[in-house]
This record gives sequence, structure tokens and C-alpha cells, in this order.
Amino acid sequence: MAATELPAQPFDVEAARTTLFQALLAAAGKHGRSRIALEDPERKPLSYGSLVLGALVLGRKLSALTRPGEKVGLMLPNVQGMAVTLFGLSAYGRVPALLNFTAGLKNLTAACEIGPISTIVTSRRFIDQAKLDDIVEALAPGRRVIYLEDVRKELTSLDKAIGALASLAPGLALRSHAAKPDDPAVVLFTSGTEGKPKGVVLSHANLVSNANQIFQLAAGFLSERDIVMNPLPAFHSFGLTAALLMPLTHGMKVVLYPSPLHYKQVPKLIGETGATFLFATDTFLQGYARAADEGDLKSVRYVVAGAERVKPETRKLWEPYGTTILEGYGCTECSPVLACNTPVAMRDGTVGRLLPGITAKLEPVEGISEGGRLCVKGPNVMLGYLNADNPGAIMPPEGGWHDTGDIVSIDDGFVAIKGRAKRFAKLGGEMVSLAAVESMVAGLWPGHNHVVVALPDLRKGEQLVLVTEKPDAEKKALQDEAKRQGFPELWLPKAILVTATIPVLGNGKIDYGGTRELAITMRPLL
Repeated sequence: MAATELPAQPFDVEAARTTLFQALLAAAGKHGRSRIALEDPERKPLSYGSLVLGALVLGRKLSALTRPGEKVGLMLPNVQGMAVTLFGLSAYGRVPALLNFTAGLKNLTAACEIGPISTIVTSRRFIDQAKLDDIVEALAPGRRVIYLEDVRKELTSLDKAIGALASLAPGLALRSHAAKPDDPAVVLFTSGTEGKPKGVVLSHANLVSNANQIFQLAAGFLSERDIVMNPLPAFHSFGLTAALLMPLTHGMKVVLYPSPLHYKQVPKLIGETGATFLFATDTFLQGYARAADEGDLKSVRYVVAGAERVKPETRKLWEPYGTTILEGYGCTECSPVLACNTPVAMRDGTVGRLLPGITAKLEPVEGISEGGRLCVKGPNVMLGYLNADNPGAIMPPEGGWHDTGDIVSIDDGFVAIKGRAKRFAKLGGEMVSLAAVESMVAGLWPGHNHVVVALPDLRKGEQLVLVTEKPDAEKKALQDEAKRQGFPELWLPKAILVTATIPVLGNGKIDYGGTRELAITMRPLL
């Protein structure tokens, strides 16, 4: 059976052929440098002009410590300093590689190796508050760790004067550092099929295109008057592009918060700032609605939810606020947004229509009669993956097509997700490799068969369950081994089910579907 191809809706590709810093400058020019661009829990608003100036001053200092085109590890929380550093590195032709500091030492080390990353920019205050001292110490050998506090101490009046002059004519000042639209802009890391992180390289044009695609789709219900609340970390593409770059490059104020897990503080900040737009995942939305005080969330007109399916109970929790929840879909490799429901085009059970400029192709899947495996092509599709066997080398998607690994159906343009072909689970928006967890378990208990499955969970969307043939498998031993190997707590199975025999297929391979069904039947024993 031949693949079914759906043509793209019109999109101005040329308008997006610019760099991140140029897009920021264009927004500052259009909406005014005095307009507020950013705010965070410190409650000291940053204007577009101050953001540009800060990026130029800091970027110049960091450029003296790094090489043009170098991938610079960025380990910072979701606050104003992160945004200033991101744009500063970008302005001077460096490539921020956003490190997931919650991923554990094992994944962080692998990310630094495949980059390769020889310089990490972070903050002493953040490292101390997040208790990441041991992580940074372990990553430091062979790498330079730059603390922003030290850089700020070294700033002189001359540095600030040079920055002020550069901000008057940034194009001229940055001429020798200027990146091109198709140059790498950022590196993000996502789990690979065997649990090793994949480095996803996104160009400037990828990111600006996706920001413009989102805004075009949202025309009519999103404008420069909106205030966007963004509690999502920048090391996730949803938090970076949809919740930071899109509003910033279109004149909206963005309120940043360092952790989406602070269920009481996020609604409080929403209430204080009058945020009208919120980007989050289903897990976080439930937490905010339950923890909010009366009046905290009344200003939120729309929520865009991604990374996991929005559950009916989540919508019920938000009903009293009159908020419309718009479910969307994407993947890191696509910068990330691919589809989203809108107030004028919404269908239950779907993630909305594809964004303008995206061509879709449904590849036939054996055993699936409706829909197929979604492959996409467009200006937002990544430059490619970093090659783990050849650090620094980029492997582009074949023919410009990215295989999402998701099985979907498309009706009247609306995309419905049927399931994932790859063996991953989504826990609170995090992609977790089942194979990687199984490998860890096999190292602890060799000689037995083990399978990790993802089962539905009312709170987090999915939960990991270990099905094992080891009769005396204990959770404490599993916890200790996971910690020893540097696996994050999120990756730890929440339950262990012991069975005499794990199902196998006729060819002797593990029957993953059968094992999952077995786990479902045994679940009442949990």
C-alpha cells in the first residue's frame, strides 16, 4: 500500500529565514524597546531594549571564552538570566546546547560527549539551590564551567558602554559574528531508542519558522496584548519555542517560572501578573487547578497543552475558570509544534490540524487499517541528529522527512494519535526509553527476563511497571541500582510484577504487547 501524502497549508517561508537574534531585534523594533518582554519570580520586568542590551553585553564576554560555532552547554533554570544568556550566545554565533539538569548524571554525561560540549554555562546560585553540586563536579573534568556570577563581576563600565553602542547598530556590531538562517541555533537532547540521549540540532530558520507557524495558526485569538505564563524548562522544545520564542518574537510579555512542579507558586504568579495564556502539560494542569487559591487562575483565557493527552478530569478542573484548553502535538525534531486545536477549529479526541507549511505523509503500518505512521516535512524540521559515533557530525533526515514514530489518523485535517510505534513512555511530559530501563534492570538481575511496560496513570498519564521472572525482585534493590547508574527517579518503575514466564512470539522474541496485557491483568495485585 502506498503512503498517503497531505499537502501543506500556505506559509511564508521567506519571512522566517532569519536568525533568533535578528527576530528579537525585529520584535523590539516593531513593538518598541520600552515594551516589557520578560518577567520572572523576582518581579523585575525586563524590556525588549534591556533584553537586547543584556544579550549583547553578556554575549560579548562569553564570546571571549568560547569559539565561533561552538556548542556551549547551558544549564540554567527558566528565569530571565537564561533568556539573556541564550540570546547572548546566539547573537555572537555560539550554539546553546540546553542541558536537561533533571536527567541524571548518566544522560548529562552522554549529552556532553555527543555534542561534544567542552564549555558549560551555569549559575552558582542555581547549582546550590537545585543541589546539583555533585553533578557539576562530575561533569567538570575536561570541561570549562563558567558561572554567570563570575562573568558579571568582571563586567566593566567599558563593557557596558560597548554594549550600549552595539545596541544602537547591532547589525554592524555583530557583522563578523553573524550566523545564517540555516546554521545550527540550538541543540536539544531527547532520549534515544536505547536510552542514550539524541542530540537534535535545530537551525535558526527552524525555530523562527515554528514560532511563526504557531502564531499564524493562532491568529484571531492570540495577540501582542496577551501575557504568556511559561513554567516549562527551555531544555524542552515546547518550553523553548512555543512558550518563549513564539511570544517574544511577536510582542507578548512572557512570565517565566523555574519549575513547573511548584503547583502552588505557579498559579499565584499567574494571578499576580494577570497572565492570559498558559503553556503546560496535562499533569501540570491538574496540579495547578488543585492547588490554586480562589482567583489565581481567573485571568487565563487559553491553555495550550502538549506532551501528553489531556484527560477529561483535567478539563473539569479548569471549567470553573472559563478557560479553554487547546490540545496540541509535536516533537523535538520539529521545533516542536506540528498540530494544535484552536477555538475556531477544535475536535475532541484530536490534537488539531497541522500547522501551515507542514506536509504530512502516512506510511502504512501492518495491522493498522486506519491511518499510518506519521512522517512530516517542512521549514521547522530539524537539521538532523548529532552522530554519537562521530561527535559533532549532523545526520540530516532523509529527503527532509522526519518519521515521528507515531501512528495517527487524519480526518478533515484533524490529527488523532492512535499510538506510538517506538517503545517510549511519556511521564509528565518526559520521554522515557523502556529499553534503557530494561537494560538497567538486566544489569542488576542477569539471568532473568525483564520487560518494562507503560500503563495508564490517572495523574501522570502513564506509569512504568516492571514485569520480571525473578521471583524475589525487590524495589529497594532496583532503587539503589538506578541511583548507582545515574538514572533519574522518573525512570524508576513504580511497581514490580513477578511472573513465571514472560510471553514470547513464535520467533522467540519478547511479545511486548502480550506482556503489557499480562501486566494489565495482574494490575489489581499492585
